[in-house]
Amino acid sequence: MHELAITESIVAAVKEKLGGAPVRRVCVEVGRLSGVVPDALRFCFEVATAGTSLDGAELDIVGQPGRARCRDCAAEFDTDNFLTLCDCGSADVEVLGGRELRIREVEVV
Repeated sequence: MHELAITESIVAAVKEKLGGAPVRRVCVEVGRLSGVVPDALRFCFEVATAGTSLDGAELDIVGQPGRARCRDCAAEFDTDNFLTLCDCGSADVEVLGGRELRIREVEVV
């Protein structure tokens, strides 16, 4: 489960920036093509924050849709899959978005 390592990195980054300031909420942006399972991230957040300045903090996860563009017809469309076909039938598709994984906001007490 790589979500635990990701969550530990999120906690470490927040602690590095804020020191020991108590944190009320962390908002994380997670793209649908990032490979991160939001429910697993939530579970790991509780484990990774125990005994830290983030203990008891709320984790908000904002999902971002996958977005792609067809290189043949230039159509842009949402997708939940890296291996996708355009409506025109082309498999020559460029992923534009949905791989995001970033801390958007941190609320301190």
